[in-house]
Amino acid sequence: MAPSSFGLQPWKFIIVQDDAVTEQLVAASWNQTQPKDCSQFVVMAVRENLVETHLDCYMARTAEVRGVDVASLAGVRGVIAQSLEGEKQAGRLDTWQTHQLYIALGQFMASAALLGVDTCPMEGLSAPQYDEILGLKGTGWKTVVACAAGYRSADDKYASTPKVRFPTSEVVEYR
Repeated sequence: MAPSSFGLQPWKFIIVQDDAVTEQLVAASWNQTQPKDCSQFVVMAVRENLVETHLDCYMARTAEVRGVDVASLAGVRGVIAQSLEGEKQAGRLDTWQTHQLYIALGQFMASAALLGVDTCPMEGLSAPQYDEILGLKGTGWKTVVACAAGYRSADDKYASTPKVRFPTSEVVEYR
């Protein structure tokens, strides 16, 4: 239920459960062991080229969920299509999608925290290697980020180490 601009959800979440695959992902993660050490490992991908087909599928899904005729959504569809085309023409469509994905990542991490589950977002990875390992090449999807989730080990040396954050006064400004 994570929000996204226009509700388009231009993402895919791949929950990796195969031990052999997680072992390969360790090597593609600069030898960080989170892919194999965590309870759940989620790879988050975006479309390589957000196309009209996705928008059509979204409009059909909207009509289905809301119980309306898809034709009644033509005006909304036009606004969305125009916005996406503007991003595409400006060379920002992939960046826009990535920003949408990070909203979902934040929601995932916040929800996990509320459930007492630890998470570790990972950009320290080779996206092309992930795509190869996960069979994403040629599917229209590409890896952006991953997130390990689970319960920390009792012998986790970082569990009791204080988190280092700048003081609120340095990162929040009131005007």
